[in-house]
Amino acid sequence: MQADQLAVGFVNALRGAGIDVAVGSSVSYYQALGAVGMAQRSSVYWAGRATLVTEPEDIEVYDKIFDAYYGGQHLVATPVVEVIQPITLVVDDGDDDAEDDGGDDEPGDPSLMLRWSRQEVLRDKDFAHYSDDELDEAHRLMAAMARIGGTRRSRRRRRTHRTAGHPELRRTVRAAIRTGGEPVRRWYTEPGQRIRRVVLLLDISGSMESYARALIRFVHAAVVGRRRVEVFTIGTRLTRITRELSSHDPDRALGAAADAVSDWSGGTRLGDTLAEFNEMWGIRGMARGATVVILSDGWDRGSPEVMAEQMARLRRVTHRLVWVNPLKATPGYQPLAQGMAAALPHVDDFIEGHSLHSLERLADVLADDRSPAGPIPMNAGVTV
Repeated sequence: MQADQLAVGFVNALRGAGIDVAVGSSVSYYQALGAVGMAQRSSVYWAGRATLVTEPEDIEVYDKIFDAYYGGQHLVATPVVEVIQPITLVVDDGDDDAEDDGGDDEPGDPSLMLRWSRQEVLRDKDFAHYSDDELDEAHRLMAAMARIGGTRRSRRRRRTHRTAGHPELRRTVRAAIRTGGEPVRRWYTEPGQRIRRVVLLLDISGSMESYARALIRFVHAAVVGRRRVEVFTIGTRLTRITRELSSHDPDRALGAAADAVSDWSGGTRLGDTLAEFNEMWGIRGMARGATVVILSDGWDRGSPEVMAEQMARLRRVTHRLVWVNPLKATPGYQPLAQGMAAALPHVDDFIEGHSLHSLERLADVLADDRSPAGPIPMNAGVTV
């Protein structure tokens, strides 16, 4: 009898005697036999004892089964009735909160566990192919991403123990009074940190319909997950929906946003809506020093000259200007649409926006406090 047949038969005999042997332990046992060989009875005994027995009370049963199965010194298997154990296939979707169904399997029945992660499946799936249930699952994953945000230097100063800071004379003098006028301890301050404002401009035109329903959930997660976030929709008109998305109930928030926006799945006038944003909100202060994110495919029926002019105005006041385009993930994509071509020279970061993986990249950009390297070249949109 071959070594693998002996190993399988011995494992089945142990299971038939009531010892719970996992599938992984069986594999380890076979590998141990390959390492120590089967020439010595003691080597075979300890290979099984070390890999197949996990409970002290099973040692006595193991010894009896070993003596009965391997019998003589030459390890010739004696005729034993081989107990064929069914292998139960258990599929685990990774949900640790699921209740135990209290199955009827015997304690000794071997089971093969197959694990799959719904999160990993959704991570690279295109938003255009999401079902409603997958959108709900993705919204929970987006909530963790959208809490991440960068900071900027504040005008308010904070105390520090580092001597490289600016001396805080008032506190140092007060402390010196208690020590007879000697400044035994010196106090310093340094610039404080403040959360940097993020402004999100979401294109809700007809060409973005399949992606807008997913991106609006990321936008909602950003509003409720962190402070200093402003949200506008852009299409044929500009609509501010920050207040509508402030509810922690996603269904209520999205319903309120839908009621507030009158141009869902309509046309596209990106240049004109950006001009309205600049005049009413952006240049007046909302976009100054902020990270502005435009979520759009770049299709624009307006004048490309207007788009270029308004993007240049917006870039001069922002800390970072980011464009998220779901079409960038398309193989061979080039920014040939007149709106995208006019806007790209003024963009600091050009990111895909078709999946959770691309939104992770956006979250990294929002958390980056460093100054941007500058506008990206025109050929940066090409996907090889």
